Amino acid sequence: MSTISRITTTAVAAAVGMTALAACGNSGGGSADAKTVTLVSHDSFNVSKSVLAAFEKESGYKVTMLKGGDAGKALNQAILSKDNPQGDVFFGVDNTLLSRGLDEGLFSPYRAKGLESVPAGLQLDKGEHRVTPLDYGDICVNYDRGYFTRHKIAPPKTFDDLLQPRYKGLLVTENSATSSPGLAFQLGTIAKYGEKGWQSYWKKLKANGVEVVDGWEQAYNDRFSGSAAGKGKGDKPLVVSYASSPPAEVLGKKPAPKEAPTGVAAGTCFRQIEFGGLLKGAKNEKGGKALLDFLLSKKFQEDVPLQMFVNPARKDAAVPELFTKYGTTIDEPATLAPGTITKNREQWIKQWSSLVLK
Repeated sequence: MSTISRITTTAVAAAVGMTALAACGNSGGGSADAKTVTLVSHDSFNVSKSVLAAFEKESGYKVTMLKGGDAGKALNQAILSKDNPQGDVFFGVDNTLLSRGLDEGLFSPYRAKGLESVPAGLQLDKGEHRVTPLDYGDICVNYDRGYFTRHKIAPPKTFDDLLQPRYKGLLVTENSATSSPGLAFQLGTIAKYGEKGWQSYWKKLKANGVEVVDGWEQAYNDRFSGSAAGKGKGDKPLVVSYASSPPAEVLGKKPAPKEAPTGVAAGTCFRQIEFGGLLKGAKNEKGGKALLDFLLSKKFQEDVPLQMFVNPARKDAAVPELFTKYGTTIDEPATLAPGTITKNREQWIKQWSSLVLK
């Protein structure tokens, strides 16, 4: 699940530098040599050590990872440094922000191996292959089952439900200006209520006590009462997260419970697709292409569900039983055409910020 972060504004987020978490001989400015390939991503990127080690052994490349916080912040930083890219491949730009990266000329075209196994509906740049779809998930309100059981209140199911007095002050969400899940949640309300109705909805949601925090990590792990990572310290039983978040709360528990301790309000979901791309000007283009092939390989794709708690892009990638048993399948998530998002996104974010943050 994406650990998207940082409140303030897009401009401030863009100005903050990225954090090198695994600087294996790379002091910045892309791969140091032909033996090293650098992956730039948001904080939520994760891969099993054995899966990564297998790629490094087979390819001969050592992978360096540079994680830059929230998806929006990491993308902004990549755009600011595009004339001297910090890595070879970028992971984590999604359909809510995709046009920003494409319009800035951030990526070089490359058709990754295995792309034929990705459904056409996920290939939003299939004509040019500047980016490769790598995973998808549905952004939805999650709820703490224990809280609602103790208080004898039915959890919300829809956007409309969140406006009811019984849920006043219970919801925490992320900032649309810099957070990918936060923006996806806003886009879900736009898809639901339309251009003429979404601002009125948010005025009512604000009046009903919605809290806005830095990003996903703070919302879910610090503020959400149902987060095992937060050890129940949060006081918000409703949080904007993923339909696939509940399996994370079950992972490692013995005996396995009949149901996850958290649930999903299925009528609040928006479909998010994540992409990776070869950074234009990459110092190790050959290594970058090999890394992108790896990210779309069956081995990596089958590692995705229990590492990042999203769905693999490949339709032939097996999904673990824990993921399917405890996750929620959203048959009809809210969507908006990529062109509509591109045309209106910046204006919508400014309007949302003016309504909710002031």
